[in-house]
Amino acid sequence: MDVSRLRAAWREEEDQAQIRGWDFSHIHGRFEEEQDLPWSYREIVREYLRREDALLDCDTGGGEFLLSLRHPADRTAATEGYPPNVRLCAERLLPLGIDFRACAGPAVIPWPDGAFDRILNRHGAFHAPELFRLLRKGGVFITEQVGGENDRDLVERVLPEAEKPFPHMNLAEQRAAFEAAGFRILRAEEAYRPILFYDVGAFVWFARIIQWEFPGFSVDRCFEKLLDMQAEIEARGEIRGTIHRYLIVAEK
Repeated sequence: MDVSRLRAAWREEEDQAQIRGWDFSHIHGRFEEEQDLPWSYREIVREYLRREDALLDCDTGGGEFLLSLRHPADRTAATEGYPPNVRLCAERLLPLGIDFRACAGPAVIPWPDGAFDRILNRHGAFHAPELFRLLRKGGVFITEQVGGENDRDLVERVLPEAEKPFPHMNLAEQRAAFEAAGFRILRAEEAYRPILFYDVGAFVWFARIIQWEFPGFSVDRCFEKLLDMQAEIEARGEIRGTIHRYLIVAEK
């Protein structure tokens, strides 16, 4: 194990840890997650979405998933709050005729009451009462969320003192919040599944991108623990952690 060479390579990954939209292609083939969830978010959306529906995608990222649905642009809207992605969405979505609006928080979304038949949110922030306001009667909200236990085994390996950023993000608490807001729950599921990294550099890039889970992570700060991971890679071929996801489909 050439320690100096590893440090230099991992620092290079750290320096390259930038993202446009929600594009993880930099580590494609070097990690795996969400390969065996017990549901398909895309298929569930397809099940509920009709071409005539007024559709809103909240926290759309770079609009990647939204565009893949090919919903009619004149019946499609989207929000995003992360400034680099706001700029990207303005460039990517507005010219297509999609009603994109920057939105800094989930509790105040700038459309009138009952504006939408379907609202989507995959891995973004949400506020159940505001979603209830925005939906028409019979409208449906569909969300797949990252749970509060996501990647915790990996976080604790490198940053054992780090607190959970979203401890209330779990199916039981969020289902109760939707029911309290007036929704009828149509579907609710929760899953814990593996996340695999095949080289430590991919993990370094990932941890720098997901800063809210790995606060203060750096190669230098966590170097000895990264060396432990390298030894595991050489022995087993992978580093294994655990993702936490939950799904809610709720009707107004």
